[in-house]
Amino acid sequence: MNLVIDYGNTLKKIALYDRQNMVYFKPFRELDATILCHHLPEKEQIRAAILASTGNCPQELIQWLNSSYRFIELTEQVPVPITNRYETPLTLGKDRLAAVVAAQERFPRQDILAVSAGTCITYDFINASKEYLGGSISPGIHMRFKALHTFTAHLPLIEMAPPPRLTGENTEESILSGVMNGIVAEMNGIIHQYRQEYPDIKIILSGGDANYFEKRLKNNIFAIPNIVLEGLNLILSFNLGEKHSIRPAAVDPD
Repeated sequence: MNLVIDYGNTLKKIALYDRQNMVYFKPFRELDATILCHHLPEKEQIRAAILASTGNCPQELIQWLNSSYRFIELTEQVPVPITNRYETPLTLGKDRLAAVVAAQERFPRQDILAVSAGTCITYDFINASKEYLGGSISPGIHMRFKALHTFTAHLPLIEMAPPPRLTGENTEESILSGVMNGIVAEMNGIIHQYRQEYPDIKIILSGGDANYFEKRLKNNIFAIPNIVLEGLNLILSFNLGEKHSIRPAAVDPD
């Protein structure tokens, strides 16, 4: 069994995989070795682990994993089952890399755009030849709310709410409209540009805030919530010399 950890900016997610099947999942706001040991089931069945971090992972957690299992910390030097054409691999987010690894496994020999709506909104393109070429990054929902509050004198910091009407009738509604409708327009616009160049491209949507946009996008998409964890498990299996194909996308396009 494999232990997979996605140590993100907002959430830290752990999962257990029996070959390609996720058998356990739990998100945390904070995660260290003590918390992990307390919540981790079936410790005796875990034989290998992988961790991808944004860079703020406690060193003692890495040390514990390294002393407990066959352990890989995902860096730019770790072999992956795709060709990475990114010009600055050292600065590439490990979650972005893991997402396209899983994407090409689900949709082999196809052009794919993986969109993740989290702390940031990322768009990552991998072509039909399994070459990751890069993508784009923009602020996520909460980052946009905070920016409007921080860099103005009077705009309030608001909380997430259901998708708003187009014309806000007060300041809070106007902020919601600008942020939420603006992100939908951004996503639709970027997807449209990719479709112009790659007509048969597959679009994958994931990330903690994906549910706010899934039904509002004009383009057919596949919603795959845990694609980063899937990709990390594939990278770990690849480095262990195993070949486990994951099942085709389980969610039909809208």
